[in-house]
Amino acid sequence: MKILLLEDEYSLRKSIKEMLEESGFSVEEFSNGDEAFDAIYYNSFDLLILDVNVPGMNGFELLEQAKQHNMDIPAIFVTSLTQIDSLERGYDLGCCDYIKKPFDLAELRLRVSSALKLSSFNTKQNTLKLPLGYEYDFNNFTLKHNNREVQLSKTEKMIFELFVKHKNQIVTPDMIKEYVWDSDVDPANIRVQVGNLRKKLHKDFIVNIRGLGYKLAT
Repeated sequence: MKILLLEDEYSLRKSIKEMLEESGFSVEEFSNGDEAFDAIYYNSFDLLILDVNVPGMNGFELLEQAKQHNMDIPAIFVTSLTQIDSLERGYDLGCCDYIKKPFDLAELRLRVSSALKLSSFNTKQNTLKLPLGYEYDFNNFTLKHNNREVQLSKTEKMIFELFVKHKNQIVTPDMIKEYVWDSDVDPANIRVQVGNLRKKLHKDFIVNIRGLGYKLAT
């Protein structure tokens, strides 16, 4: 599980990162909202932990921008704000939890665990309709075309799962490498695997974005 942490207070950010990594999570930390949004756009995260008042784009704006780009990632706001309108804005934007500073790290760990379990439960209830007669079954992790399963290898399934998570975004070769392979991999191998996947699908389903990567048809 990969978590993005946006917090501009250095000591608190490092403490949260250390706690989460000790709990088995992979964490990317940021103190600036603009840099955090760039990371969200080009990488896959399972959860966002967002301070509100940070340099650059604030936490509310970041989640709002993510939603506008169809990036549906569960988020926990960490803030010292107490006004009821702040709470309402956070939940209106779709956050799954709110934790007020100061807080105990053990409490944050429990909230993170709860948010991830809820996200997993909700995701697995859905079948995602895709263009050109395709649909992705989250219950069985299968791709179907006109109600017939498309037979994919394990690597092809993982690559396609990444495309589904970023269905309205460009998926770069670096994103594929990080998501599918634990160790370094030859870029040519990535191209071959994506090529093999595309051969099993409609020719316009996965589009090559020259110089950047690939994207699902919209």
